[in-house]
Amino acid sequence: MNEQPAKTFTDLLLWQKSHNFVISIYRLCEKFPKDETYGLVSQMRRAAVSVPANIAEGFGKSSIKDKMRFLEISKGSLEECRYYLILAGELGYCDSSLMPILEEVSKLLNASQKSLRRKLSATG
Repeated sequence: MNEQPAKTFTDLLLWQKSHNFVISIYRLCEKFPKDETYGLVSQMRRAAVSVPANIAEGFGKSSIKDKMRFLEISKGSLEECRYYLILAGELGYCDSSLMPILEEVSKLLNASQKSLRRKLSATG
């Protein structure tokens, strides 16, 4: 496979999928009860936005360790989203239709981390 290196973070499949996840979260939250606007909706959106935002920020870092750190933050935010989706489902606000997208982003994050770990061990 002869892939060109990403020129910007928007070229990254990981960022694209996580951005689509954010859009899906925003659309999902529009259906939540109005009294959740400053509670669950706010928390869920903030956590979801953090995933691609940290991928983008990490892309701009020059050191592999910095890139890895921002992927770790993204991973933590994604797991926070997982909990909010579980909670929202149990409260009857939504179904589990976004879990497959979350799982796909999670797998891509894990693969990116693994790739960076290989690069780090090859250089150091």
